Amino acid sequence: METAQQEATTADQKTSIELTGSQAVLEALIAEGTETVFGYPGGAIMPIYDALYDYTEKLNHILVRHEQGGIHAAQGFARTSGRVGVVFATSGPGATNLITGLADAQIDSTPLVCITGQVFAHLLGTDAFQETDVINITTPVTKWNYQVTDANEIPEVLAKAFYIAKTGRPGPVLIDITKNAQLQKFEYKGYNFCNHIRSYRPKPIVRKEYIEEAAKLINEAKKPFVLWGQGVILGSAEKEFAAFIEKSGIPSAWTILGAGAIPSDHPLNVGMLGMHGNYGPNVLTNECDVLIAIGMRFDDRVTGRLDKYAKQAKVIHLDIDPAEIDKNVQTTVPVWGDCKETLPLLTELVQSKQHTEWLAKFNEFTRQEVEQVIKDELFPTSEELTMGEVIQQINEITGGEAVIVTDVGQHQMVACRYAKLNKTRSNVTSGGLGTMGFSLPAAIGAKFGAPDRPVIAVIGDGGVQMTIQELGTIMQFDVDVKILILNNQFLGMVRQWQQLFHDRRYSFVNITSPDYVKVAEGYRIPGTSVSKREDLRPALERMLNVKGSFLLEVMVTKENNVFPMVPQGCSVSEIRLK
Repeated sequence: METAQQEATTADQKTSIELTGSQAVLEALIAEGTETVFGYPGGAIMPIYDALYDYTEKLNHILVRHEQGGIHAAQGFARTSGRVGVVFATSGPGATNLITGLADAQIDSTPLVCITGQVFAHLLGTDAFQETDVINITTPVTKWNYQVTDANEIPEVLAKAFYIAKTGRPGPVLIDITKNAQLQKFEYKGYNFCNHIRSYRPKPIVRKEYIEEAAKLINEAKKPFVLWGQGVILGSAEKEFAAFIEKSGIPSAWTILGAGAIPSDHPLNVGMLGMHGNYGPNVLTNECDVLIAIGMRFDDRVTGRLDKYAKQAKVIHLDIDPAEIDKNVQTTVPVWGDCKETLPLLTELVQSKQHTEWLAKFNEFTRQEVEQVIKDELFPTSEELTMGEVIQQINEITGGEAVIVTDVGQHQMVACRYAKLNKTRSNVTSGGLGTMGFSLPAAIGAKFGAPDRPVIAVIGDGGVQMTIQELGTIMQFDVDVKILILNNQFLGMVRQWQQLFHDRRYSFVNITSPDYVKVAEGYRIPGTSVSKREDLRPALERMLNVKGSFLLEVMVTKENNVFPMVPQGCSVSEIRLK
């Protein structure tokens, strides 16, 4: 079937034709280049699904098992592809099941367009069946939302939705469409892309005087230090970032969401920031003389105590969102703008240097961390398996080419610390919100976003049980996702805090799991479980080499803690190695 857009448009001419609102929604998605939609049908969005029946050659719809799974899958798609993720849900509980994913996408700057069905317009406000006020509910967790009650609005509103979702600092947008608007026929005059909205400025004006001030500080610095975040990846500025640090010779550390912007083994990549980050980057934050923050927001898990954070340093902050400047850390020089534009301007002005002695301090701290923490985690001599050695084995087998999708907890910190990443958009995790249950559905979307790359979902035994129903999605659509469950029989991160700060009062953190291999078998997914070191490598190789999905459970030591650690309420220089 030809789409209405093909029938209605040529290169020079657009012919008005009659469409339903539902057809107009699908035409908008096709025009925006959408190929994959994640969703779950229901009464209030049924007209869109009815129209979708005739569009399956153009739009690949993935039927998830829960709307939360749908939005996390859309997030995974957006994170690996760099495109806008799209999800459908019905009204009432369907729409409210998106809230966690919307909040997650909002805080992690993930571009999404969520389309929800709504009851007929004349029923709004009557407490009709499956009616909720989705606009007011989602206002705090969306970049923009809008309710459509007239089909004539649909093309323009969806054009705005995609433009807002993907421009500037990306984020989720929700469009709520009443059932009458979906059914209504109107004169469709084609789809016009949005490239401007009055009062919305996605990119602030770059002020060259600030670039010059920043370059002067960098050139005069004896101990400069770069902190980079996901803004580098969202801005597709990986090459520009590498050129900047390589010319300036500045040691550089990453936030969790910034991981992979440059390869793990880049000589100027000194490691991970934050509560469970590397020793050197945390301690030396409080010794540097110029701190250059690029596309990161000084989250509390990165800064620790703000009143003891980098007080000796002059701070340069590059960010596309002016609201982040001076929000948490006082900036000496603000550099507003897209870092893909601002970094080359800065690189042109900075002097070519090698901060050999300063970099050597980071390397010395790395040596101490290897001796006291990393060696025992990656190459343990104890009988029980560790999470770190599992990740190390994956590094050796994949060569750092895989997409790693983590859930939230100890396994997340271990994977982010130790996974080798050779390519950008290889680390997909829930950063700001910390959403347990994220990994399994996000890995599904990640595979659709990066179909030619191996995708490994690394999950704890707690998080996997929150969205385990998405094994049904993997089964139905034959999604080639490798599912790695690191089972320590605890809600591990909470247990670690209870051990360290609550006198080992383990309150409701012991968690019992099902037989995951049998559960997977029920979904026609092969799997195995291992608990011995001699079985680990063959099982990982089997998982990674098998065609299609595979579930591997690895029983790891129960009470192993993730170190280093910055205790809550402490400064980053008070990081503990043990």
